[in-house]
Amino acid sequence: MQQAVDLWIKQYGIRYFNEMTNTLILVEEVGELARHISRTYGEQSYKNFPDQDKSQEMIREELADIQFVLCCLANQMQIDLDAAMQESLSKKTKRDKDRHSKNPKLLA
Repeated sequence: MQQAVDLWIKQYGIRYFNEMTNTLILVEEVGELARHISRTYGEQSYKNFPDQDKSQEMIREELADIQFVLCCLANQMQIDLDAAMQESLSKKTKRDKDRHSKNPKLLA
């Protein structure tokens, strides 16, 4: 995925935005995702009510936008997201392998 984003940037984007700009874009995209989730699953509603399929499509698009910007940031900082994710899963497994199964709040 990071390679595909890098190729797209080189072909169509001219260059990466700087890291600060991309971080702010990421925050903006997360805000847009939060807006759609709050209106689809929360208590707020849209002004013009989209059907459930349209609402899910908007959430899908925002998740993809977030993933794109994350790839941009990782590429700029020479971070391999696949390796980072494997390390994160390993850390979480060591730390939490029994934690959730023993949590009475999750068993109810």
